[in-house]
Amino acid sequence: MADQQQFCLRWNDFQSNIVTCFKHLRTERSFTDVTLACDGQTCKAHKMVLSACSPYFKSLLENNPSKHPIIILKDVPFNHLQSILEFMYAGEVNVPQDNLPAFLKTAERLKVKGLTEVKRN
Repeated sequence: MADQQQFCLRWNDFQSNIVTCFKHLRTERSFTDVTLACDGQTCKAHKMVLSACSPYFKSLLENNPSKHPIIILKDVPFNHLQSILEFMYAGEVNVPQDNLPAFLKTAERLKVKGLTEVKRN
């Protein structure tokens, strides 16, 4: 048994397929399990995506194991939240130059990986 040859099976376009799938799940609101609220508006997301992209959300969701939590974000403009979610689901986002410093400050508060320097524990 120990001498059997192993075969590596690889899905060549795995990353692009996952990104496409995440975008579709977000657009269709399929399997959403968390609601984010700010500026009197809400949007739905996935705990797994939020947790994978932000230690802030990971800790918050781990410490509050609700089936479908509602997270109210104080001092977060709704357009920043939408852009952050776009970044989390697609790996990229376009932000107007004059909005960039404030957007990055919001991303820093939410500890969004890829937009801020997140210290590893």
